[in-house]
Amino acid sequence: MNFAFIFAGQGSQNVGMGREFYEHSLKAREFLEQASDFCEINFKRLLFTENDDLDKSEFTQPAIVLNSLMTYFALLEKEPKLKAKLSLGHSLGEFSALAVSGAFDFLRVLDLVRKRGIYMQADCVKIQAGMMVVLGLEDAAVEQICKEAQSEGKSVYAANYNCDGQLVVAGLRSDLRALEGSFKNAGAKRVMLLNMSVASHCPLLQNASNELAHELENLLKAHFSPVISNVNAKPYTDKTQALALLKSQLVSPVLYKQSIKSVEDAVDAFVEFGSAVLKGLNKKISPKKTHALTTLNEMDEFLKLVK
Repeated sequence: MNFAFIFAGQGSQNVGMGREFYEHSLKAREFLEQASDFCEINFKRLLFTENDDLDKSEFTQPAIVLNSLMTYFALLEKEPKLKAKLSLGHSLGEFSALAVSGAFDFLRVLDLVRKRGIYMQADCVKIQAGMMVVLGLEDAAVEQICKEAQSEGKSVYAANYNCDGQLVVAGLRSDLRALEGSFKNAGAKRVMLLNMSVASHCPLLQNASNELAHELENLLKAHFSPVISNVNAKPYTDKTQALALLKSQLVSPVLYKQSIKSVEDAVDAFVEFGSAVLKGLNKKISPKKTHALTTLNEMDEFLKLVK
């Protein structure tokens, strides 16, 4: 069977994520301990106990990637020969996809996304940035409202194309609030400001994009297995492509639903690591099954299908 490995991004975190794999998988446990030493972060505390850091981008991003990779290592411990035909992620998840595809050293990618979180927060902390989900509107209607707002000097941008009828917009919180009525008048079923202090995937993160590009130069491997880009929903496999695409990723919309549609005919199923967030979106995008691996039981049930 041909699989696409998929990885969730920021917003998928929860206290206790990865605990079962940490407790029952030697490879997962060793990786968390190595990551704690390498990043000088107590990941056991961060992931498994109530704390204020898990929702801070500097710590959220490495925690999510660590959880995804712990799940990946736990799977390989059970089935070492299992491979993906291609990988992809939603926003931050693209970095997890790159790691399992051989583009990054597993430990270094954690430090990279920690810096990514710091750069993003630095761009947004002084401008009161945020994100808002719009449900029940066609993409074109959301895009038109954003375009009209931009012509009036507002900073509002289409940011995450999650599935039909669900588009997340990013920008200044005051500008987002000002458009709630416009989205509702256009027919949106729900408009909700998200609990986020960054405006991901829009021009407000240009400085963060530039800073991240400098970090990438020394970390990316020359070649790796196919990864689908958030920027254009197309595969890329080398450092030159990655440098250009990942620099654009922070300031460009996430084409998630387009990415799933672009690869669904090439794979038999999707496999999500450490989260079920994308499984929920995929049900609205593709008829292909998504296996979400968040527990040992889910992993064992999945492996019964592939053996």
